[in-house]
Amino acid sequence: MKNDIKRILWDYALISIGSIIFAIAIGLFLDPNGIVPGGFTGIAMIIGHFFPGLKTGTVVLILNVPIIALGIWKFGFKFLFSTIYSIVLSSLLMNFLEARFDPLTTDPLLSCVAGGCLMAVGLELVLLHGATTGGTDIIVKLLRLKFRGLSTGTMFFAVDGIVVLCAAVVSGNIDDGLYAALCIIVSATVIDRIMNGSNEAKMIILVSDKHEEITGRLMTELDAGVTLLNGTGAYSGQDKRVVLCVIKKSLVSKALRLIKNVDSSSFAIITTANEVFGEGYKLHGESGF
Repeated sequence: MKNDIKRILWDYALISIGSIIFAIAIGLFLDPNGIVPGGFTGIAMIIGHFFPGLKTGTVVLILNVPIIALGIWKFGFKFLFSTIYSIVLSSLLMNFLEARFDPLTTDPLLSCVAGGCLMAVGLELVLLHGATTGGTDIIVKLLRLKFRGLSTGTMFFAVDGIVVLCAAVVSGNIDDGLYAALCIIVSATVIDRIMNGSNEAKMIILVSDKHEEITGRLMTELDAGVTLLNGTGAYSGQDKRVVLCVIKKSLVSKALRLIKNVDSSSFAIITTANEVFGEGYKLHGESGF
């Protein structure tokens, strides 16, 4: 119980840091310079173009209501609390920063690069600890369940690209559209570098009487691919299901906590997979050189 409380507090501490970084990216770099970063934040900025009195953070909160309901249906109530916390914290902080502080730079190019990088770092901290900042984060999380071969950064780029295109049409300014496109390219690239790192991954071989629950949670909570193998205990002669799972290095500690929480008596082997080919990793035929 004590360890569970520590883990939850640690997760929420990092979700808080990620949400703050995300809000700084929007409130002090992108929004003051009129750069639409894509996602629901970008949609909120477009709406603000027609209704100048509306604050970006407030509109983001309103837009997220139906998407949160969809996320609860797919990912459960644990997802609800951490995501609502992140959305409310980042949205309120956006409003506060825009009202109390001047932008840190008025150079649109610097704003794109700095804002895009900070937005990606903040978003990854939130995602890696079981929450989202709402909006297209949830949409991408849902799409990843169906299109597992596409990277997270690529999906963000596709979804955000649609928002940026709409923003360019609304503003009628091609420069604004190009700066926004640069911002989401920077953000998508940083997200992929943080999420994927190198092609080195970890392989988990697991034997547990609760393999069905563990398998389900690995797939839904960590978006991990899992294969079930048939095995037989040499000493007991009992048939067992063997769980084979390959995950990114960044997710190993989270996977181990998940496994321990479900079945503390499970037997697991963790080894390094130097190169992985297939969905979510390198394509067949690519080399490491």
